[in-house]
Amino acid sequence: MRPPLCFVAMPFGRKVTASGTSIDFDAVYDKLLRPAIEAARMTPLRADQEMVGGIIHKPMFERLLLCDFAVVDLTSANANVYYELGVRHAVRRHTTVLVSAAGERLVFDVAPDRAMPYRVSAAGRPAGAAAFVSALTARLAAARHPSDDSPIYQLLGDWPAVSHSKTDVFHEVVAEESATQEELAAARDLPDKRAAAAVRKVVAGLGDLADVSATVAADALLSLRAVEAWDDVVAFVERLPVALRDQTLVREQYGMALNRAKRHRAAERVLVALRKERGATPETCGILGRVYKDLAAEAVKAGKHAAADKYRQTAITTYLQGFEADWRDAYPGINALTLMTEADPTDPRIAELNPVVAYAVRRKIASGRGDYWDHATLVELAVLARDESAANDALADALTIGGVDGWMYRTTADTLERHATRTRRRWVRKIADELASAAEP
Repeated sequence: MRPPLCFVAMPFGRKVTASGTSIDFDAVYDKLLRPAIEAARMTPLRADQEMVGGIIHKPMFERLLLCDFAVVDLTSANANVYYELGVRHAVRRHTTVLVSAAGERLVFDVAPDRAMPYRVSAAGRPAGAAAFVSALTARLAAARHPSDDSPIYQLLGDWPAVSHSKTDVFHEVVAEESATQEELAAARDLPDKRAAAAVRKVVAGLGDLADVSATVAADALLSLRAVEAWDDVVAFVERLPVALRDQTLVREQYGMALNRAKRHRAAERVLVALRKERGATPETCGILGRVYKDLAAEAVKAGKHAAADKYRQTAITTYLQGFEADWRDAYPGINALTLMTEADPTDPRIAELNPVVAYAVRRKIASGRGDYWDHATLVELAVLARDESAANDALADALTIGGVDGWMYRTTADTLERHATRTRRRWVRKIADELASAAEP
């Protein structure tokens, strides 16, 4: 007999609550919710972070309506979570369990029973995990014995319910999605050029993308990106349904792929339009800055140095706009800083920008949320400071952190190669060569 599915509705990443506490909700899921659900002999199913933001799509409604059980975290008054709870209460008379961080005030009482409180430390991470996991496991076990927890059913009594035939089909769909994601993961892990061919084969087997869940679509898109199949990324995005194609993440990846496929002007149009519609963000401006940086490089090769200078200045302005949109994201900041050092004469804003970028990236790493780009930023900062020892230390961290695709190493290697050529420092070229070698399968 298959284990029942338990949908989890909650915020993602770190969010600051009304009390001013910054809570790591991914840690809450990993340390509290998922262990309790699995201990209750259920299969946890969490919404896909990358594709959900801003749109409630068909697969999301299916999860809300058709999962046998649901755990809803009401902390931080997240509008999406409250909306999802409303949908759940409208169609499920029982099996919905509410949780919330202790000490956080709920927007309103959503049920006669209060949300189960869990504790977090001053750093916003789960505390007292064992006791909460045990309590939530018991609550989920009790939910197997029907007792109305939906205020709609409590007030209205006889209210339309979801048929069992739909839930049976939904279980099969979830199993198929998991199988596809496992195929994509196995394809990405293949060596040499076989990875790209294998990913393309899985993606081709998806058929009409209108029938593919947003979760699988996101995984396929990022898998094509991981194997640097840039033309395929472009074609894939252009086949997506309009609702998904319009998502910020998808449009950013579309612009990035167009640029990597040497279609710089098309990439510029996509990203400029996105920035105008949705506002400047570190990611959008970071990718757009790269477009202008590549246009500058092509202008140099063509001997058009005036045009190259103009593109370089536009790239700096764009990177700075992204960094100023969120000082915590050092990625566009280090790119602006690097281009400033290449200017002749060097940009006078370097002295102000350098310590801000350094502080931002070190704080992110200290928080435990650092990724490859943060360690690569420390490599570049050390190179700019002519500190070979610090650069090698940061390189070791960058090369040992997980979840890195080859193109990411290559991007940093290209930047450092320009440093090495301009400064004639052999140790910088050695670091660039190590990163380039790491990029090879």
